Amino acid sequence: MAQSYKSLKEDFVSNLPGSGIGEINWVTAVAPAAVLLWSVLQSRHDFFSDYGLVAVLTDFLLNVTAILSAITIYSSSPVVLNLLLLSPAVCLYLLHPQSRTRQKRPAQPPPTNGQASAHKEQDGLGALSERPFVTHYRGSMMVVTCLAILAVDFKVFPRRFAKVETWGTSLMDMGVGSFVFSAGLVSARPVLKAQWADSQSSVGASLKAAFRHSLPLLALGLVRLYSVKGLDYAEHVSEYGVHWNFFFTLALLPPLVAFVQVLPTGIVSVDLIALLVSCTFQAVLDSTSVTAYILTAPRDNLLSQNREGLISIWGYLSIFLAGQAIGLDILPRTGSRMSKSIIGIRLNRPKTTRLFVWSVWYGTLLFLAVSYHALGLQVSRRLANLPYVLWVSAFNCTQLALFSAVESLAFPGLYSPSDKKSERQRRKHATSQVLAAFNRNGLAIFLLANLLTGLVNLTTDTLQAGQGKAMVILFAYASILSITAMTLHWKNIAIKM
Repeated sequence: MAQSYKSLKEDFVSNLPGSGIGEINWVTAVAPAAVLLWSVLQSRHDFFSDYGLVAVLTDFLLNVTAILSAITIYSSSPVVLNLLLLSPAVCLYLLHPQSRTRQKRPAQPPPTNGQASAHKEQDGLGALSERPFVTHYRGSMMVVTCLAILAVDFKVFPRRFAKVETWGTSLMDMGVGSFVFSAGLVSARPVLKAQWADSQSSVGASLKAAFRHSLPLLALGLVRLYSVKGLDYAEHVSEYGVHWNFFFTLALLPPLVAFVQVLPTGIVSVDLIALLVSCTFQAVLDSTSVTAYILTAPRDNLLSQNREGLISIWGYLSIFLAGQAIGLDILPRTGSRMSKSIIGIRLNRPKTTRLFVWSVWYGTLLFLAVSYHALGLQVSRRLANLPYVLWVSAFNCTQLALFSAVESLAFPGLYSPSDKKSERQRRKHATSQVLAAFNRNGLAIFLLANLLTGLVNLTTDTLQAGQGKAMVILFAYASILSITAMTLHWKNIAIKM
């Protein structure tokens, strides 16, 4: 790659101001809107039960192409795209009868905690259940993340959606945080299983498992580092540092989380630990020269060359723990003795309601953090500071609440099965196979997306590509990712990293 072209590429993604939180919310609302239309088609017409070519293409168009459109050709009018998805969904929901396979939740008084736990154990359903709305949330997050990492190299992707230089908010800044939050959410499952079995791993065993989980991520980080440097690939140094990349951040998180998991979380809840870590980190940023060091220090040694990645890990740890706290709350079955809620207070409310409460909680804290009359801070993904942690947490709780609301509306009897087989059938009926495929092998698909992004950039002058050429490339790229994910899913292959 010619040096001049490399410089142009780096300038194309540098010193960007970002966009408002409201616009980001409208653009990302396309994902739950698309899932709503998918859910109405399925619950009212069993459209995706016979998963033939038409169903596959429709699933892809709704849950992948709609998101691609939102961040490119509809980026200036996301409200219109949302209306195009919501209008047919509302009409189909109101005008067409329910599917015969859709079952209403049986009317019966809610069981007590002890009765519910005993009943589920007796039926062999276990304490945890896989929730389609979580699959839809994680799958959609993975789709938009994978699409954005290539789309950002084309002019059809607005510069305001790319990562900001230091202060501000953007779509891609949210994507990084959401990836970590989502990982934290599903990390609650082994924690809950251990609690249910009344087992507690030692620090040594937890660290051993954490390092085993980190090794593949560390290897991916080294491969990316070698490929970027070896191919003289354009890079944005102030994003993570000279050598650091996102895979190294992901690799560093498990050992840190392992230390937290041995703390007495029955006394101090995980969500409170997340806030304590983030507030302490913010205090360090405000009361010391760390912020100035990150933003202005010369890159004259290995530490200073990678200061963004090394120091921001505390913010990403807070985001991961915030996600885990949500998982501890929403993944157990209703009435389970493992259910937790905001700041350790039990809320006997539906999961959608609890998620909206979480959204309001984090949203209120975010308002106080950035308000001129309160802390007066600015959001910074580069620092992973307190406002960034609160923004990511509030956004993801809201997204989860929207997906949960869609599920409750379209499939109200989903969580009242009599046995495992019935539960599996209902769950499959209520889950998009495309989003399930992206969710199942998310990290592997993310790796493939990075490789394809590099290939496109090495073979195509993305800066000179017009809108038509860019959309053809992006559509082909989205299709390859989807076909790969679906093939792995259909062959029942889950690549663990």
